[in-house]
Amino acid sequence: MSTARTAGTVLETEEHQALRAAVAALGKRYGRDYMTTVIREGSHTHELWAEAAKLGYLGVNLPEEYGGGGGGMAELSIVLEELGAAGSPLLMMIVSPAICGTVIARFGTDEQKQKWLPGLADGSLTMAFGITEPDAGSNSHRITTTARRDGDDWLLTGRKVFVSGVDIADATLIVGRTEDARSGKLKPCLFIVPRDAPGFGRNQIDMELHAPEKQFELVLDDVRLPADALVGDEDAGLLQLFAGLNPERIMTAAFGIGMGRFALGKAVEYARTRQVWKAPIGSHQAIAHPLATAHIDLELSRLMMQKAARLYDDGDDIGAGEAANMAKYAAGEACVKAVDQAVHTLGGNGLTREYGLASLITASRVARIAPVSREMILNYVSHQSLGLPKSY
Repeated sequence: MSTARTAGTVLETEEHQALRAAVAALGKRYGRDYMTTVIREGSHTHELWAEAAKLGYLGVNLPEEYGGGGGGMAELSIVLEELGAAGSPLLMMIVSPAICGTVIARFGTDEQKQKWLPGLADGSLTMAFGITEPDAGSNSHRITTTARRDGDDWLLTGRKVFVSGVDIADATLIVGRTEDARSGKLKPCLFIVPRDAPGFGRNQIDMELHAPEKQFELVLDDVRLPADALVGDEDAGLLQLFAGLNPERIMTAAFGIGMGRFALGKAVEYARTRQVWKAPIGSHQAIAHPLATAHIDLELSRLMMQKAARLYDDGDDIGAGEAANMAKYAAGEACVKAVDQAVHTLGGNGLTREYGLASLITASRVARIAPVSREMILNYVSHQSLGLPKSY
């Protein structure tokens, strides 16, 4: 897939617009009813995942030589946003092709690329991502999962929480720490842990959030890994880590924008047709203006997401870091407000199962909380962008 872009702008090319339309058509064939059925039955979105993969959408960001589309975050974020706008987002897109696929494509060995990228691109392989720990939260510097050498092997020990989709993933990319032989300090490193590795245990977390993707706590008890389980250079762990976290923030923004658009679309449709005093309720400014505001906020969020994707795809990791954090923050806020206003527009109907909005009240919070809270993003912007001193 060509990655040509209009010079000097983040507005979409005709190719991007065609991709958006095609994915929207796929999403429309599944829609919110498909997603709610999957959730109710406790199953997974295998059918949508397989069809999206067959059409080349899941691997659109991965290198063509490994079966991908040769695009980047600009293209992959379009896919997730449009599926979300249709009511059927694929959360594992944030994890498998965006984080894990990107890290392996950029830093993996030739063997790792050949083993994983074709499967991640065609959907036959899925990979989860484990970074958050019970006592570390958003502070990646407090990660205690450690890897130590044992001959030619690695022994990985630690715990992770809120890891999505481990039950359906063939492996999990785990963020651990190794000891620097020169300084004795711990440094971050990334390891590919197969799902059936001895000592690799998982426990499902009982969530109020209803989604096809389940959340897990992982326990790694001296998990023995071969030398080639380490992704990339042991001394470049921090660079590799943020090479995965920036796409995660961009894709989380796409997730939030798509959800917000779906909710707003439901509200606008309702406001056009619902009559109380001989006129559609959407003709009243108390209804119309908040919906217009929600639309503006979502559009502004997309612009920042497009900027972040452009910077990342152009190799500007520092610029992309700032923009990706801002995009994730803006999209999270816009999503929550759009869902809230949509439910409020429908009144009691907004809480019924028929309209499919009430469950989004909880789901929309994800874009504010994960993968990093809005407060930590404000910390980042105040320190990195504005140069203000830290309080910690």
